Amino acid sequence: MWKISTHSSLDLKLEKDETIYAISVNDAAFRRLARRYRAFDLEPFINLDTLYYGLGVDRAAACLAVDTGVLVDAGSAITVDIMRDNVHLGGFIYPGLMKFQQMYAQISPRLQKAMNFAIDTETLPQNTAEAISYGVIAPLVSAVKALARNKPIILTGGDGGYFARFFEGSIVDQSLVFKGMEKIIKEF
Repeated sequence: MWKISTHSSLDLKLEKDETIYAISVNDAAFRRLARRYRAFDLEPFINLDTLYYGLGVDRAAACLAVDTGVLVDAGSAITVDIMRDNVHLGGFIYPGLMKFQQMYAQISPRLQKAMNFAIDTETLPQNTAEAISYGVIAPLVSAVKALARNKPIILTGGDGGYFARFFEGSIVDQSLVFKGMEKIIKEF
């Protein structure tokens, strides 16, 4: 039986003989975890068929959970990866929505408006908040739709549910990284 959880701190309650199977984009955090608990790093066992150099461990694990489709992980960064027949074809990275909001505030205090998350990408904006939101969201939505070409669109991450409204028939699955990790463990 698996216990799945996300932790950004070391406040875990574990039995002495339990093993933590983990991946982390933060090497220092993993080292701290491994000093306190019996931690097993899954990263060296990720076997994703890809030519992409430098693919993050979290992206690779999520991709392992998708046979064919466009994977959009909308978190602090937004990553888009294309999978076809268990082969990673490539992808791109976009700043997350909150990062865009911070960047606009740095440009001018007048642009320090909350993004309008109710934006309609089919209608031209009529105010600054809509214009900022449209400029951020519409290009990403267009790129994902163009890449999908009738392939499933699978969304994950904190803003994954928000983006689902732009992709008819899309799937939101917040456990993709864990599903990929489980696949790695089963292949031992």
